[in-house]
Amino acid sequence: MPSTTNALDEARELLQRRLADVHEEARKLERALAELGGKVKRSPGRPRGSVSKATSKASSGAPKKRRRRRGGTRADQAVELITSQPGISASDVAKTMKIKPNYLYRVLGDLEKEGRVKKDGRQYYPAG
Repeated sequence: MPSTTNALDEARELLQRRLADVHEEARKLERALAELGGKVKRSPGRPRGSVSKATSKASSGAPKKRRRRRGGTRADQAVELITSQPGISASDVAKTMKIKPNYLYRVLGDLEKEGRVKKDGRQYYPAG
């Protein structure tokens, strides 16, 4: 009679082989579905919008469209807002700019180091 650990090892190995077979079958079915024009559900590790190597090589000659920024950088927008409303709080700046405050605190910290704004308590003022 085989020992318990040996039986567990054999069961684990059998499950791993079966799982590998199932994964391979799933890949084949996805390829077949894609060839028939059906949508293929992407695996969890692959980001949306990414393409396979074969597809990316074929389309590498086409120029990519880039988004245009609307009013300069976030830092410039924050300085402009602080200049127009001296004494404004960071949370009010974030609400006005429609961004999260935790991101804005990082931006404001950099602006302070650069000497573009000054902080007094919770209020920000233009430097100068």
